[in-house]
Amino acid sequence: MPEGHSIHRLAARHAELFAGEKLQAASPQGRFAEGVARLSGSVLEATEAYGKHLLHHYGGELTLHVHLGLYGKFTDGPGEPPEPVGQVRLRLVSDGHWLDLRGPTACELLTPPELAALRGRLGPDPLREDADPQRAYARISRSPTPLAALLLDQSVVAGTGLIFVTEALFRAGLPPTMPGRGLTRDGWELLWHDLVALMRQAVERGRIDTVRDEHLPEAMGRAARVDRHGGEVYVYRRPGAPCHGCATPVSRGDLAGRNLYWCATCQD
Repeated sequence: MPEGHSIHRLAARHAELFAGEKLQAASPQGRFAEGVARLSGSVLEATEAYGKHLLHHYGGELTLHVHLGLYGKFTDGPGEPPEPVGQVRLRLVSDGHWLDLRGPTACELLTPPELAALRGRLGPDPLREDADPQRAYARISRSPTPLAALLLDQSVVAGTGLIFVTEALFRAGLPPTMPGRGLTRDGWELLWHDLVALMRQAVERGRIDTVRDEHLPEAMGRAARVDRHGGEVYVYRRPGAPCHGCATPVSRGDLAGRNLYWCATCQD
């Protein structure tokens, strides 16, 4: 599932292509036919990302909400759109560009109350200027739930997925299984600011890099990481490999049905 930085990049991309344009909408697959009937001919006023949720705001208080989930994907291009390939849930077309959406978990139009409800159930997003990190800490500081599970809970922090969570906890030297209520306020401030920095960098680069300069391949004389997710990381999907900080084999465990990675020495 895309992490929050990818959704912020999509919001910026869609604004670049379509902001201020009157768009024609279609649902070649047919599953969003009712929605496109209301959407087609509207002007896209703005886009935004909130965690893993993408929002297109149109005139008349009309908001398109997309959650890509595990399989959702956007494609776009200039000029006339090609013949639809696969299950295209939504197609948007302007005078100069087209956009296709396939396989999302959610593709729906929201009323203002429904949009407010969506925002209300999400925690602060480290990539948003309006984020209030203390709202997240209020939940974390009184919870016996493992810290990693809390950070993966989108109602606590919005936009963080397994890569950002495992890597930020490593960088902070915090064990992922530590109860949330064991995290000090100062520890939370440092963790939050690191998440903000890592996620902003990911927006700029289009990939997640979490390794500090002294642990980069050229600094350590090691081979670069080869992985479909790209980027240099400390523990994510590196079970059994030596920790870049202490050479201890990276551990892997299970947390709520998801793989978890950590260094038993650096995060003791």
